[in-house]
Amino acid sequence: MLLAQTFYKNKQFLISCCFSWDEALRKDTIIQVDYRFEDVTGVRSGLSEVSYLADDGIAGIVYLADRLAKPVLIEGPAGTGKTQLGKSVAEMSGARLIRLQCYEGLDESKALYEWNYKKQLLRIQAENETRDWSEIEDDLFSEDFLLSRPLLEAIRAKDPVVLLIDEVDRVEIETEALLLEILSDYQVSIPELGTVEGNQIPLVFLTSNGTRELSEALKRRCLYLYIDYPDLEREREIINAKIPGMDENLADQVARIVRSVRQLDLKKHPSVSETLDWAKTLLLLGVEKIDSDVATETVNVLLKYRSDIEKAVKEFADNPEAIQEEEEGAA
Repeated sequence: MLLAQTFYKNKQFLISCCFSWDEALRKDTIIQVDYRFEDVTGVRSGLSEVSYLADDGIAGIVYLADRLAKPVLIEGPAGTGKTQLGKSVAEMSGARLIRLQCYEGLDESKALYEWNYKKQLLRIQAENETRDWSEIEDDLFSEDFLLSRPLLEAIRAKDPVVLLIDEVDRVEIETEALLLEILSDYQVSIPELGTVEGNQIPLVFLTSNGTRELSEALKRRCLYLYIDYPDLEREREIINAKIPGMDENLADQVARIVRSVRQLDLKKHPSVSETLDWAKTLLLLGVEKIDSDVATETVNVLLKYRSDIEKAVKEFADNPEAIQEEEEGAA
């Protein structure tokens, strides 16, 4: 049987989440924690204080992740602030950030736990002559020899924690399955030790650049958030927030030109972080107004593929009036 709940806040945010009756019963038995956030407005203002400009959709997901004790799966183009959201939530809430950087070949010994084999060997050598093997074997697989990796460390921590599982789409489907028990029950089953239950329910953020489709089982356990490239106004606000002292007209022109570059057929469109790098470059070079020559000379900061740079340079050369239009728009 499936239960469905719909949450509505400030006439601007709507989300539905479904979960099984069994899952609902399990959640009643899990360790309860105090809510971290009062409301969506508080989340948005808190993120703003740590220089992360969130809209109501982003703030609403963070608020619901806290209230529903569910992870957040964040998808979107690379460089749009997915990872930074997890970092900023940890900073604003005063929680410790535990990060698991995913990669091809990641296994449970790097993500969940590992036995301290060197320590086990020393114990065997020290007690081999005085104790029977059966007694030694029981001691070898105890808490004393267990090494916690990021996932296990996050749920067993005593202090407040934000768990960031970054670029989860890079791991194989078999490794992805290791996350399911952690994300639904906040516990880990260890064959030699039994079930290790968590001390808390951390805020969990998983990011994905969409290089492969994630499993339905993983998605079902998470709230979902898609972060796209920001619109013109928000990107301008991000530039002003991240680069204090930058002229507002120049910031506006940067945001407008980047928006026009993203409309080209490129291998990789410029990310927000690359927009900021370009803006910082222009500031360091003492540029007060961007023309086609300045854009051509510095576009390699904004774009990282030769074919993309050539397309952008050609666009600047063929349509210098486009840069002029951005100048007029910024004026």
